[in-house]
Amino acid sequence: MRPRLVFVHGIGGPRDAEADLEEWLRAAAHGARAAGHGDRLSGLTGGWAADVRFAYYGDLFRTPGSQGTGAAAAGPRASRRGEELVAGLLLEAVDERLADPATTPGEARVLHHARTQLAPPGDAQGAGAPGRHVVNALTSLMALPGLRSAGGWLSARLTAGTLGQVARYLNRDEPGEDGAHLDVRIRRRVTACLDADGPTVVVAHSLGTVVALEALHAHRGEVPLLITLGSPIGTRTAVLPRVRPQPPSAPACVGRWLNFWDRDDIVAARPRLEDFVLPNASSVRPVSSRVDSDGAWVHPAAKYLAQAAVAGPLVEALAAAGS
Repeated sequence: MRPRLVFVHGIGGPRDAEADLEEWLRAAAHGARAAGHGDRLSGLTGGWAADVRFAYYGDLFRTPGSQGTGAAAAGPRASRRGEELVAGLLLEAVDERLADPATTPGEARVLHHARTQLAPPGDAQGAGAPGRHVVNALTSLMALPGLRSAGGWLSARLTAGTLGQVARYLNRDEPGEDGAHLDVRIRRRVTACLDADGPTVVVAHSLGTVVALEALHAHRGEVPLLITLGSPIGTRTAVLPRVRPQPPSAPACVGRWLNFWDRDDIVAARPRLEDFVLPNASSVRPVSSRVDSDGAWVHPAAKYLAQAAVAGPLVEALAAAGS
């Protein structure tokens, strides 16, 4: 019986789940080859080494009758709260980069300017300002290596709206047509992909790391390996206090948890999750490692999966689970 491999995506606009799955598998194959596992590539990309699923939930962020998928799509009051959460997330990320001894003087100037825009003295921009604070700060931050050109994101305004998806999930107050809140409906998509009877290796990215963590707490099957990429879970003011259950802990079903972060990935503001997440009863807790990607935009999951440090343990876990 093949083990299951479940990919859980993060923030972003509407996507082609099949195309994303192919991209993630190609990236993992590249990383596996770099890790010395060339003999296992055909099994990974061909589908016989694992039953691969892509847990897609991006369409749930699209609110009927509205445009966009960010915080504004949830309505004015929710939008304001979402903007405040995103501002807090960015402020913490900026402060972390400023505290990094490796930050260059040029980067520090950009970061200080962005910080002033996020928290202007006396709230100079007035009522309704959090959204403008975020857009202005992101415009400045795009000069940094990890955000330069914002990759596939077209503008600071679009980036701010996309980051608002984190707030919409964590605010947990958007009911759907069936009465279930947005976060519940998103976790259902992930849960439906998990194998209740056999082993499931889970790879989660960005907001998907929060979704996967919460979904796995209710999962009774075996998860020999959980890999998290570019996770915002450690963001102490915006994310960590809102993760459920509290205090955050490793799910009982997880046998090993590897967490990867890139210094230039501003979404992973506090990357050492083992400092914030309690171990499960088997003493499993996150083990965080830094990777360094090339290019201007380092947050995409494919950038992480192409790393030997990420793809190596992934294919080894699938081989062990299938033996």
